[in-house]
Amino acid sequence: MLLKKNNLKSIIISATLACSALVGLNASAHIHHDAKLEKAVAGEHRSADNKARDQYRNPVETLSFFGFNSNMTVVEITPGGGWYTEILAPALKGTGKLYGAHYPDTGEDNYYSKSRKKLEKKLASNVVFSEVILTDFVPRKQSELAPQGSADLVLTFRNLHNWKDEGVEQVFKDAFNALKAGGVLGVVEHRLPAGGDEEKSRGYVSEAKTIKQAKAAGFRFAGSSEVNANAKDTTLHPKGVWTLPPRLALEDKDKEKYLAIGESDRMTLKFVKPESK
Repeated sequence: MLLKKNNLKSIIISATLACSALVGLNASAHIHHDAKLEKAVAGEHRSADNKARDQYRNPVETLSFFGFNSNMTVVEITPGGGWYTEILAPALKGTGKLYGAHYPDTGEDNYYSKSRKKLEKKLASNVVFSEVILTDFVPRKQSELAPQGSADLVLTFRNLHNWKDEGVEQVFKDAFNALKAGGVLGVVEHRLPAGGDEEKSRGYVSEAKTIKQAKAAGFRFAGSSEVNANAKDTTLHPKGVWTLPPRLALEDKDKEKYLAIGESDRMTLKFVKPESK
């Protein structure tokens, strides 16, 4: 009888260890990071200032949450100064494809044309950007971010507050058109607290409203991550979100206070374009 109990105990222990190993395997698979992505983040082409922001923007964890891999066709909407482009371009080079959907250069002396020229200059400055394809994105107007149904992943980082409701609704439609069935829309944005006032918290956006707008464009909400959360950010600042780094709109006034807070509290939302029926 003692032998049987020992045998039973051994079986239970073995089964427990096997289950633990399986859980560990699944967990590792869940947080798998693309090797090219990690290499791109560590790349020497990135400035020390940009790398210093990794602690707030968590690029590897953020892109991994969205399901990024280096074989994808990816669209980055309004790359701006190219902070994320510095990571996405080398991570996709040679194996995937990157579209930068940015404001067009209309030849006018305005923010949009200057921004496009600045981005083009950056892309021409280093071979890591040699395969980036630029398309035209016009806020609040229908835009072809990439060929219809070609993208695996469409990304927007801290842009929704610039586009306002009408612009957000349109860009979500544009993203839906660019994505393949099953493709992902990844959104990172300054987060307005539930019940917060957008007038008082300038630059911050409602998470509930964003989810509603994406659903209205046809997306399914697939989940959120707190990887870019910052509990120290009250969202109530003299010059809105731009009071915080990296902008520091108050310049030297209370600079140490805002540096101690860090970059804004951000929502990180994942949406999926449903498979065709």
